[in-house]
Amino acid sequence: MEKKSRRKFSSSFKSKVALEAVKGIKTINEIASSYGLQPSQVTEWKRILVENMSEVFEKEDHSKEKEFEKEKEELLKIIGELKVHNDFYKKKLKPYL
Repeated sequence: MEKKSRRKFSSSFKSKVALEAVKGIKTINEIASSYGLQPSQVTEWKRILVENMSEVFEKEDHSKEKEFEKEKEELLKIIGELKVHNDFYKKKLKPYL
């Protein structure tokens, strides 16, 4: 008796099936049948999608915050370097002013 290997599905496939289930155009059984899945699997993917929908927008917000912080750090570094150069030249040019 051969052991069946488990099928592995990509995240894009899971999200496609789950989104179809969320839309509600077809029943869970119809979706499961069309993709060769168990209805319980479709229901589980739908549940996971619905529970985690808000994270999609949170990640977007966090990425913008991180990008802003990174840009801010770079600008502060440049300002610091310019201040050091400016102070240096002020000292060197002081006798000539």
